[in-house]
Amino acid sequence: MTYLLACLNRLLVNGLKLVVFVFILAHFYLVLIKWLPVPLTATMAQRSLQPGGIARDWISIDQVSEHLVAAVIAAEDTRFCKHSGIDFAAIRTVLAEHRGTGRLRGGSTITQQTAKNVFLWNGGGVLRKIPEAWLALLIDAYWGKSRVMEVYLNVAEWGDGLFGAEATAQRIFGKSASELTEYEASLMAAVLPSPNRWEMRPPGPYVQERAATLRARMAVVSRDQLADCLGTVR
Repeated sequence: MTYLLACLNRLLVNGLKLVVFVFILAHFYLVLIKWLPVPLTATMAQRSLQPGGIARDWISIDQVSEHLVAAVIAAEDTRFCKHSGIDFAAIRTVLAEHRGTGRLRGGSTITQQTAKNVFLWNGGGVLRKIPEAWLALLIDAYWGKSRVMEVYLNVAEWGDGLFGAEATAQRIFGKSASELTEYEASLMAAVLPSPNRWEMRPPGPYVQERAATLRARMAVVSRDQLADCLGTVR
């Protein structure tokens, strides 16, 4: 019995040491990639094992069409410039809707999605949401809005093995991300919730309808200066 307790204690101590090590390593990595391109994400590593591998091409935010910036804000996080990484107002709304309807929709900000994509993994429930929230607050404060958006647009998956705005624009539309039109940008943003299920070319009825809705929202993004913290949408 004493031996068993000693083994359990050793496992617990080693487990705590591992958690502390990973915690420190993640924060050191967070500091580094404020300036450096993200080398790889968990999803990229997974997709790289599939036939065809992955396609990606890192670009700076000033090489991205302002239409795409407006489109992803319209689609994913209209309060991107107003919250500190977590949109607590949106969370309260989601919880209120859940109490009324029993349905629970996603309330993740672009910053949270960036934290998940860069540092964590898909799935995992609360086990992943806790570090995701902490990392979202950190990168919003330390990186700033422009860097968060830049990283998001470079690591988001737009199809099986297709990562980032530049690789997607080149493959789907035959042009650079800086040349995307309002229509093309709306298609890209329309498939973000399920990029491995929905197609941009040719877009199905649902994607076309969602893209049209997003173009109307993009006009609101511009009108209400919802991307003014980036200085890229006028």
